[in-house]
Amino acid sequence: MLQSARIINVFSGDIHDGNVAVANGTVVGIGDYKGRETIDLHGAFLAPGFVEGHIHIESSMLTPPEFARAVIPHGTTTVVADPHELANVLGLEGINFMIAQTENLPLSVFFMIPSCVPSSPLETSGAVLSAREIHYFVNEANVLGLGEVMNYPGVLAGDTALVEKLLAAGEKRIDGHCPGLRGKDLSAYILAGIKSDHECVDIDEAREKLRLGMHLMVREGSTAKNLEALAPLVRELSNVRMSLVTDDKHPVELAEEGHMDALLRRAVACGIDPVRAIQMVTINPAKYFQTSRIGGIAPGYWADLAVLDDLRDFRVRQVWHRGTLVAEDGKLVREFTAASASGMRASMNVNWANWQGLGIRARGRHARVIVHRSGQIVTGKKIMELDCRDGHVVANPDRDLAKLAVVERHRATGNVGLGFIEGFGLRRGAIASSVAHDAHNLVCLGVNDADMEMAIRRVCDLEGGVAVVIDGKIRAELPLPVGGLMSDRPLEEVSIWMKELLRAAAETGCVMPDPVTAISFLALPVIPSLKLTDHGLVDVDEFRLVPLFVD
Repeated sequence: MLQSARIINVFSGDIHDGNVAVANGTVVGIGDYKGRETIDLHGAFLAPGFVEGHIHIESSMLTPPEFARAVIPHGTTTVVADPHELANVLGLEGINFMIAQTENLPLSVFFMIPSCVPSSPLETSGAVLSAREIHYFVNEANVLGLGEVMNYPGVLAGDTALVEKLLAAGEKRIDGHCPGLRGKDLSAYILAGIKSDHECVDIDEAREKLRLGMHLMVREGSTAKNLEALAPLVRELSNVRMSLVTDDKHPVELAEEGHMDALLRRAVACGIDPVRAIQMVTINPAKYFQTSRIGGIAPGYWADLAVLDDLRDFRVRQVWHRGTLVAEDGKLVREFTAASASGMRASMNVNWANWQGLGIRARGRHARVIVHRSGQIVTGKKIMELDCRDGHVVANPDRDLAKLAVVERHRATGNVGLGFIEGFGLRRGAIASSVAHDAHNLVCLGVNDADMEMAIRRVCDLEGGVAVVIDGKIRAELPLPVGGLMSDRPLEEVSIWMKELLRAAAETGCVMPDPVTAISFLALPVIPSLKLTDHGLVDVDEFRLVPLFVD
């Protein structure tokens, strides 16, 4: 029994003193009980264990066991993961790998089966998942439904293959992904059975989606940060249909800031009531996902609990998972044996035999340019006059104009998409990465072709990863041999490597605090407005490929 607790009651929305009785991993009652063991919490706050309602674990660059080691001490006891990233690289093999890696962890991991592999027909992915594969997984006990439906134009057009995937989900949840979708198109999207969205960046859009019955996932990740903009709506309205999620979480932030506890600190700093904020990481996602044993402290609920010192800094003193103490004072107290991450097939298959280089022959002087927006994964677009040298258009650091390349790395097609981008501030060098949502082809940003090609080749030599090259020298790198997305090393090592990468990236003159994560979204053709895939430039607003030159 846990006695003398200040219980955060997410059902009534208040705080009250009490004792919590636990047996066989389940809460059996609140009140005066006699147990074989009594633990006095001396008036500490007792909250339900935190629930992450939407994350791609691969974005942490950690395997699931290492991710668990990172987040459990911060109060996270349940994660709803969408293995969309590895599925785009390895298909069914990738999903099975992620599920196997989460077995026997002191962390409850549920899955949403990826709905859009690939996310659109405008890129080359490593796999294609049909309704048949979704049927294969969807009735598993640890599968809660269908992952975010990013191809919203396909939904609106009644694409047959996509409709079959929606039907395959049955009565389980279907997560959404529809940035900027409004009006009748939004209603049609919801009518297809899609119940949530995590892409809102302004209050008007968020309010409309709430009014139409969607569950709003307020995202505060490493790249997309929407909490401050949406906090006034959370304060104004009942937050029953709102959750806090990360979507993507950088390894350095996990190591230095934490996980859901960091979101709680941020929410309170934005003026959200602490109990409301806790509801948004406990009972609200639990209700949305139709789970009845997580997210609260009440009879019949699993004894997933977080002992907190206060409701401002949210320092986590202890973490209990199904009645077992698993972390204390920021450290795991229960070790576990992780499944091996070895044995996966190679994921870097670039067609070097037909390599044509990265030069762009001038077919005009005016071109479409991607405009990067700091703190957002939404990009802008503009027409710019390009510099020309020896019959080729080139980057110009003085104008903050860098070259962008996306190299297909799954099927050795030889596809290379080339374009230009404004907003990173690069003065020299190149940054290349095999993490490039969602198809995860090899993306490279740079101001000269020689450094860009060296960075691309180094990532291939690493069997996936990130590399920074300046003046013909490799300045920093991070191997990601698990699907080209994840390291096989502990968080502490990955965090150190990543910091070295960020320092090297700063030497290029890059003004982005985390260009590694930022460039990973430049090839995502389901987020407005202009993106680059291995097929070429994509105008996401029109959902079609467009030429680089406009002359």
